[in-house]
Amino acid sequence: MFRQISFGDNVRKILFFFGLTLFIFAVSLPQADAAQKKRQLAKSAKSTIVAKSSKSSRFSKSSISAKRKVSKTFVATKHKTVSHATAAPLKPSFGQMAGLHGATDSLDLKSSVALVIDQETNEVLFSKNEQAVLPIASLTKLMTGLVLREAKLPMDQMITISQADVDTEKGSKSRLGVGTELTRGELLHLALMSSENRAAHALARSYPGGLSIFVGLMNAKALSIGMSDTQYVEPTGLSSKNQSSARDLAKLVNIAHSDPILRELTTSPDYQVAVGNRTLQFNNTNRLVKNPSWDIGLQKTGYISEAGRCLVMQTKIAGRKLIMVFLDSAGKLSRIADAERVRRWVESRSAGRSTSVPLASAAGEKIIHFQ
Repeated sequence: MFRQISFGDNVRKILFFFGLTLFIFAVSLPQADAAQKKRQLAKSAKSTIVAKSSKSSRFSKSSISAKRKVSKTFVATKHKTVSHATAAPLKPSFGQMAGLHGATDSLDLKSSVALVIDQETNEVLFSKNEQAVLPIASLTKLMTGLVLREAKLPMDQMITISQADVDTEKGSKSRLGVGTELTRGELLHLALMSSENRAAHALARSYPGGLSIFVGLMNAKALSIGMSDTQYVEPTGLSSKNQSSARDLAKLVNIAHSDPILRELTTSPDYQVAVGNRTLQFNNTNRLVKNPSWDIGLQKTGYISEAGRCLVMQTKIAGRKLIMVFLDSAGKLSRIADAERVRRWVESRSAGRSTSVPLASAAGEKIIHFQ
């Protein structure tokens, strides 16, 4: 029933299976080795890519960091430069060089020169260095306007801004380019309201007889109204040689206030003019004209470094018509703040009248001219 299997048969079978196993192993070994090498190559390639990516990322981040560092350095340098420019000492005014800012007063005004008088009685309500003769900057334009108004020239006549009207004294800028054509009335408005230098110069230059004749008329008018401390060398106020005292300027404000056109133009809050295809808007240099709590009949501001910040006004406070003069104020807004201080002081005294010496009886002496 059963087939007899010999020992030899078993040996042969064992050897057969052993040989088959060796053959299969021998065949599969190179394939496994190749697969292993392939996996190693893939892994190596992946590591290389990751390394390159990491290096590129580090380079990119380093570049960004470097750029940011450069940018920050540039900004810091820029800020440092601006800060240095801001911190640079300003050119002292004539009043500062003369020691006028050392004078104290009961209202703690920041202007080194101040004068407040009653327009109707000439009563001096407040004074501080009122006889000092100093540069008056663009307060000059009030006389420019007065002379022009009294000449009764046609206000609709066209005047062209020329190269001669460009400021070579201080290098100030203007939106009225050379070749701009405006009427005499428009130029007068801009000169008085927004203190436009080229407008004022063009008005004087185009006057019959020319600039020198006009400046001569300015000085003649000053003498005719008792401005004995005053001199003008040009019509804009850019020159520090245009000088006056608070007393003289109060007289000028009083005379100018009698002209309705000068009152209107100096207190106009803003004004637009057509220049070519553009419409330019100019604003008043005195922010108080837009303040409804102020009743201002005439005003003019001025500034050059030699004069400091200046302001003259005719205004009504506590039922009184007053003339205020502030010269050589150091801060940008301090002349406005001084006007506010005086107003509050006048209002607080509205129940009584000042016993100060009247303007007329205090004339006769003056502080030395500062050249």
